[in-house]
Amino acid sequence: MTDDEVQLKKLLRELFRSQLFAALATQQLTRPYSNLVAFVATDDLKNIIFATRRATNKYSNLLSNNNVSMLIDNRTNRDSDFRNAVAVTAIGLAEEVRGNQIDDLRSLYLIKHHNLEKFVYSSDSALFKIKVKRYYIVRNFQEVMELKVEG
Repeated sequence: MTDDEVQLKKLLRELFRSQLFAALATQQLTRPYSNLVAFVATDDLKNIIFATRRATNKYSNLLSNNNVSMLIDNRTNRDSDFRNAVAVTAIGLAEEVRGNQIDDLRSLYLIKHHNLEKFVYSSDSALFKIKVKRYYIVRNFQEVMELKVEG
C-alpha cells in the first residue's frame, strides 16, 4: 500500500466517523432515485452499512438493481466549503444482510446510531451492506482521487 493510499484511507475513516448521514443513489426503472440514510462503514472500508424499511421505493430499487452509489460529505454550506469540504462517492453493490453477519453488522451500526435500535430490529426493516468497489474523493474544490477497494 502506498503512502497516498494510507492517507486516503485515514481521511475516509475520519470523514465516515464524523458524518451520520449519506445520500444513497439507486435506480428506479430508468431514473435515478436518491435518499438520505444513516450509515456506518466497516473499519477496512470494504463495506458500508445502512437500514431501510422493506415497504419503500428504495428497497424495491435495491432488489431490482443492486448497483448503487453513496455520497458522504462534510460541507457546512459556507463559502469555505470550496477549500475545506471533502466529498466521497462510494460505488458498489448492495445486498441485504442475512445469516451469520447480521448480528455483527447490526451491532456496528447501532454503535453509531444507537437511537435507531427499534427501527433496525423491526421486522419491517432490512439491513443492507454495500460492497464497495471504489471511492472517488473530491477535496480542495476540484482535486479528485480514486481509491480502489480490494475484496
